[in-house]
Amino acid sequence: MGPGVVVAGLTAGAVAVVALLAVQADGAQARAEAARAAAGLPAEATPSAAPAPSAPALPASSGTGYRIVYSVSEHRVWLVDPRKTPQLQASFAVTPGSTEPPPGNYSVYSRSAAGKGTDRRQIEHVVRFAQQGDVVFGFGAAVDGSTAPPDPGLRTGGIRSARADGQLLWDFAPTGTRVVVAP
Repeated sequence: MGPGVVVAGLTAGAVAVVALLAVQADGAQARAEAARAAAGLPAEATPSAAPAPSAPALPASSGTGYRIVYSVSEHRVWLVDPRKTPQLQASFAVTPGSTEPPPGNYSVYSRSAAGKGTDRRQIEHVVRFAQQGDVVFGFGAAVDGSTAPPDPGLRTGGIRSARADGQLLWDFAPTGTRVVVAP
């Protein structure tokens, strides 16, 4: 058996393995969607947070470095990672609580995978960064997908996002991540 036959055999084997892995990977998404449907869970959401060319520019006072920027006036969040290209990893609209955090620099001090908001709704991907008196300020998403404005009779500091955007923020913001609140 010559070296050409061995090389041809190895090449054919490698092509077969790559083809098998490609078929398995292609079916993994379909199997995951089928499993979610069988469990009665909603389909995997497509994040609405992909930075689009039309995404508003970062506020001038948003600082530098790895950070979450929240604009009180625009009710928008930006996720910024200067180690990546583009630096703007995501930008999305949010619904503020009935009380807004004062502009300034904060750090994520607490996270919860799930819980209940001050408006009594089930929430997930909670990322807390400030507290003022009895009002806790943080980002989160309602499990039911609601982003309706809060009851004005309640003092809430929860900043709500769509579920997919909440997942992006959760993945981006471990404890200690800087949060810049811009006017």
